[in-house]
Amino acid sequence: MKLSARAKRLQPSATLAITAKAKELKSQGVDVIGFGAGEPDFDSPDFVKDEAVRAINTGLTKYTAVGGIDELKTAIINRIKEDYGLEYEKSEIIVSVGAKHTLYNLTQVLFEEGDEVIVPAPYWVSYPEQITLAEATPVILNTSEDDGFKITPQSLKEHITPRTKALILNYPSNPTGATYNEDELRAIVDVAMDAGLIIISDEIYDKIVYDGIKHTPVAALGEDVKKSTILVNGVSKTYSMTGWRIGYAAGDKEVISAMSKLQGQSTSNPVSISQWASIAAFSGPQQVIADRTKEFEKRKNYIVERLNSIPGIKCFDPQGAFYVFPNISAFFGKTYNGKEIGSSLDFTAFLLDEAKVAVVPGGSFGSDDYVRISYATSMENIVKGMDRIAEAVQKLD
Repeated sequence: MKLSARAKRLQPSATLAITAKAKELKSQGVDVIGFGAGEPDFDSPDFVKDEAVRAINTGLTKYTAVGGIDELKTAIINRIKEDYGLEYEKSEIIVSVGAKHTLYNLTQVLFEEGDEVIVPAPYWVSYPEQITLAEATPVILNTSEDDGFKITPQSLKEHITPRTKALILNYPSNPTGATYNEDELRAIVDVAMDAGLIIISDEIYDKIVYDGIKHTPVAALGEDVKKSTILVNGVSKTYSMTGWRIGYAAGDKEVISAMSKLQGQSTSNPVSISQWASIAAFSGPQQVIADRTKEFEKRKNYIVERLNSIPGIKCFDPQGAFYVFPNISAFFGKTYNGKEIGSSLDFTAFLLDEAKVAVVPGGSFGSDDYVRISYATSMENIVKGMDRIAEAVQKLD
């Protein structure tokens, strides 16, 4: 049976592959420390689970409107307004099966052959793949650790062509944890607006920020900016609800309508029970977010200090999300058991083989000198994992 050219171009998710490999080893009794998962280790809040049980027990288990129930749209609108002072109408909101699904729908309704979409690197692994699936061209804008893994107005200008249709922003970033303050963001957005670009702003980690940093949504920079911006968010990271699969987009009603038509012909509605649980998340007590972010920050401070104490590793101090993205290129050219390390994938294999530690190769994020380590795991695992990495790299010749 012949596969389509589209299917043949697709690359598997390295994050999911590493997580699956770690789970496989664990099932065989191997003591693996997994730093690959992009999900909080905390459980979903009890008040969220209680609402899901109520939904089941009261029969709220049928099909819903394709783009989400009105009650959830209202909860999303109220949450955005309370947090950031931004106002949206229900016709400007769509609920999908996780933020990844939201982004996929967006690329399908906005892009086509001939379009270019600027993607800052390091990037979340699915951005280029989703753009390519839409027959458009991802244009990679490389950032550097010296610049805090941030794009600049000048670097953005240099990548804009007559074919450029959109810019994808993800902040705080997966995988680097870098984010933008309001002045930095405004300078970038001004360039995008002057060029007439659509801005897809993936702000799924907006509540997980450190050191007193304030998150500024792109859409909060002015009414004209809001009209050109599609905000993407969800419950997965903020509320530890990854498996519930609820994401949303907020923006231009014509785009939202097109996404709803596409969704109606593909997945139909998101899970009804998850929608009711998400209402509880958005409308219920929000202190749980601050409490868990405080714990993430404690882990972040420890892991950054430990990594920077290991000879050969240099680690950027993230301002948000729950990842570190250490530079491991100093180990390229070194060997173990007769095998040479020449890439982040080789280094990842080395750690899994020799240290029983699972990390994700930076090459999958467009930056092969790095690996991604998630600290969305217990301090016990972090301490043990750092000890193993420090011991393992000493074996390299």
